[in-house]
Amino acid sequence: MNLDQLRRAIRDVQPNMIVNAAAYTSVDQAETDEQQARIINVDAPALMAEEAKRIGASLVHYSTDYVFDGSSSLPYAETDQPNPLNVYGKTKLAGEEAIRAIGTPHLIFRTAWVYGTTGRNFLLTILRLATEREELKVVHDQVGAPTWSQEIATSTERILRQLSQQGREAISKFGGTYHMTAAGKTSWFEFAKAITEEASRMPRGIPWFEAATNGQPLVTRRLRAITTEEFPTPARRPSYSVLSNFRIKQDFGWNCPPGPYNYMLCLLKAGSTADLSMAQFRRVRGHRPGIRRPGGTLTAEKALRYIAARDRQFQPLSHRRLATG
Repeated sequence: MNLDQLRRAIRDVQPNMIVNAAAYTSVDQAETDEQQARIINVDAPALMAEEAKRIGASLVHYSTDYVFDGSSSLPYAETDQPNPLNVYGKTKLAGEEAIRAIGTPHLIFRTAWVYGTTGRNFLLTILRLATEREELKVVHDQVGAPTWSQEIATSTERILRQLSQQGREAISKFGGTYHMTAAGKTSWFEFAKAITEEASRMPRGIPWFEAATNGQPLVTRRLRAITTEEFPTPARRPSYSVLSNFRIKQDFGWNCPPGPYNYMLCLLKAGSTADLSMAQFRRVRGHRPGIRRPGGTLTAEKALRYIAARDRQFQPLSHRRLATG
């Protein structure tokens, strides 16, 4: 990353807001490439914060659950003491601290276990491996909340829209650090199990799925749970990465659906535009037998949105501190 080019770009554009979704996320590689990790995760956010302050702009930045050491047994709040275990977590924490020290109006969203249908992430890795190996060994003693990248993007847009309606001073008033992850928790093993089970039912011809599997059939027949000790990596990982979303719910009325809902939507949203069968609807609906399938054409995305609207757990808070001030 060329920091001089980044500075020139900001000064040329003169934005009202900078959204920094860039990061050095190769957790293991960072252990031997700390200099590059620091440039991207510390120096670049600091530069953006400095330039934003100079031109009167605000900054939106994304951070990680890896700022914590995983020693807790309860979801981490924003006020809990960070203690990263690896270079990646240390550089992300240093990036946060630089932004706060510079003092530009900002929002820092910490998220966790991010996956999606593009890029490099756990979902795509498991799908690729499922075409190559009959047995997959997956760590079961690391717990977190898999969070869909599109949910992060959509939620950010909604929060910024709320703030824009409150005027230019809203980020100064409601800014700071927020946790933004899917509700609930699971292990890497359980997440891999969900991926392979649902992938086995995927219809053919979905572009992203065909790319992820290289058009090959799934051959995995068994998943075996192993410990972190049995799967050593250059970087230490926290054993517990669950973040509390209480503050973001309190301030913005934000409720992220549980991981299984997001995962199903991610898997199916590009999937089928055809009418869902009753069996498919039951799988998407999960353990909510009181929700009946509506009539007419119902695509996967419409089905999930319909269920969310009917499920009290997914309803936003009715009293928002943002709205009431």
